[in-house]
Amino acid sequence: MTSPDLVGAGLILLAATLYSAVGHGGASGYLAVMVLIGTAPTEMRPAALVLNVFVASIATMQFARAGHFRWALFLPFAVTSIPAAYLGGRIELPGTTYRVLVGVVLVLSAGRFLLSLRAEDTARRSPPLPIALAAGAALGFLAGLTGVGGGIFLSPLLILTGWATIRATAATSAAFILVNSVAGLAGQASQLSDLPEPIGWWIVAAVAGGMIGARLGSGILSSPALRRSLALVLVLAGTKLILE
Repeated sequence: MTSPDLVGAGLILLAATLYSAVGHGGASGYLAVMVLIGTAPTEMRPAALVLNVFVASIATMQFARAGHFRWALFLPFAVTSIPAAYLGGRIELPGTTYRVLVGVVLVLSAGRFLLSLRAEDTARRSPPLPIALAAGAALGFLAGLTGVGGGIFLSPLLILTGWATIRATAATSAAFILVNSVAGLAGQASQLSDLPEPIGWWIVAAVAGGMIGARLGSGILSSPALRRSLALVLVLAGTKLILE
């Protein structure tokens, strides 16, 4: 493994640890890493979704074992997001358009982490079914189109509306990311041949980070300092993509 591959694997390990601690697969973090190490845009989306599947699987199981997962909260969002993610995955965007779109997603993702710093840890009501179905479809399509799992946007929606506690949000987001990442990959099966050469090392790093982060996050929430640091990385990477 070359030095750039080693750096990439180390950064993915860190991203997977931080993201899985809050119930995320880490796609926006992996995309940020790939931007920083110069990965080709055609390789970024399938690679991010593959890594998402591994890490989100670990996070889903860990949060479910800790008793934070609720089918009633998850299903209304998932039922429309899965076909929408598949459709999004089938759409091929021009390289420049994709870079700008992902850049915007990374910057918005940073805002999500900053918003969560002052969020109340309470669940006041259940989401209205029509809103959950519509939100699931929109976030699923975005997930397949960009290579993120959609949880980065589902999380603030659940928390800021008071539909779920922080840990229930993490559990729901992890499962949401998992099903959308699988659907997005199915929609772009032809692009799996474009995976970056060091993807095997990245998977190992992501799995290790996912196991560490999910175990910590299911019992102890990540610190505000970690979230601020993660937000800063996302802003830098997103700005770099937008301005290229």
